[in-house]
Amino acid sequence: MSIMKPIMIVEPKLEWPNEFDAVAQRIRAFVGADVQRIDHIGSTSIAGLAAKDIIDIQITVKNIDCDTCIAGLKRAGFIHRQNVTCDSLVGTDADSKELGKHYFREPMGERSVHIHIREQGRLNQEYPLVFRDYLRADAVTREAYAVVKKALANRFSYDTEAYYQIKDPFMDSIYQAAKMWAQLNSWRPDDHYK
Repeated sequence: MSIMKPIMIVEPKLEWPNEFDAVAQRIRAFVGADVQRIDHIGSTSIAGLAAKDIIDIQITVKNIDCDTCIAGLKRAGFIHRQNVTCDSLVGTDADSKELGKHYFREPMGERSVHIHIREQGRLNQEYPLVFRDYLRADAVTREAYAVVKKALANRFSYDTEAYYQIKDPFMDSIYQAAKMWAQLNSWRPDDHYK
């Protein structure tokens, strides 16, 4: 029987970028040439933002069914969570190709890592990049996001469903602002690698 860990939001750690680099280097050694980029995403990729102590990584591929990438991650010891095949986004059909992905976790006993394989040019591939860069640029939104995450973790520390039912739509609202910010600033994902 496994013991459920509470949701914990911790203050920013200076080592998060280096931890990402180490995992990304390991991934690059095992994945094929179909991988177009490996990005640090999520809250640990945003300096000064409180976060769950989990390194989120996005692998961008030309085709979502990139067998060499999937096989490479398995050889590297990462665990394929085959039941997780898509993201969710308010206003987008759950069956949309725009949300398809593969999802991996760290090998047992290693530091917590969430690896998302997404297809180049899809909505869910751009979302975490523009979201990340917008929060890097906008201190007020970054702080508001931290306040919401901390409050949710305090209130729903053992109820992940409730935590995400509130946090994810809040993120989708931020994403709408991030898209406007990106357009106003001529943001392109290729200009903001890693």
